[in-house]
Amino acid sequence: MIKTLDCLAPGETGVVTKVQGSGSVKRRIVDMGIVGETRIQVQKLAPLGDPMEIKVKNFNLSLRKSEAALIEVRTQ
Repeated sequence: MIKTLDCLAPGETGVVTKVQGSGSVKRRIVDMGIVGETRIQVQKLAPLGDPMEIKVKNFNLSLRKSEAALIEVRTQ
């Protein structure tokens, strides 16, 4: 099932299928290691839901919901 990363709940995992967007935002996401076929796990959400903490390649990142909405993931 294909979803965007912002739709995943804490504890859920997915595999990146596509990074949308353009310009500096997409470049920043790709520079952080979020590329096709990368496994991502949502660790937790901030109290108001933004930002979200994710685990990518054994390190934790924080992303805004608007950035996470640009990342398509395939869930198991």
